[in-house]
Amino acid sequence: MKLNPKEFDRAVRRAFNRIPAEIRDRMENVVLTVQKRPTQEMLEEMGYPPDEPLLGLYEGASLQEHSFFAPPPLHPDTIFIFQEPLEEMCESLAELEREIEITVVHEVAHFIGISEERLEELGYG
Repeated sequence: MKLNPKEFDRAVRRAFNRIPAEIRDRMENVVLTVQKRPTQEMLEEMGYPPDEPLLGLYEGASLQEHSFFAPPPLHPDTIFIFQEPLEEMCESLAELEREIEITVVHEVAHFIGISEERLEELGYG
């Protein structure tokens, strides 16, 4: 499956809008961005081998690490969605949107500290 950048952005928007409000509302200070593929540096930092697909990445400090007394971060917390690995694993637009939704939810969970058990309750296990 292959989409042009605008079509993929629309798929990301639709997937994001399906995320439960209890998760989506916690993302007001998090940037969601699309890249074609992760950089080599990202893969190395995550310990991913180059042949294993990385679908998304959270970059920043979790809410538990944020402090009122700490200086503001230089860059906003960011969730990267990697277009090509997602497209490569999906055969339909519906499947792609579901994988994007799952990826974003799992990355947000890293930010806000949602447990795996709660993700399963929400249907993202």
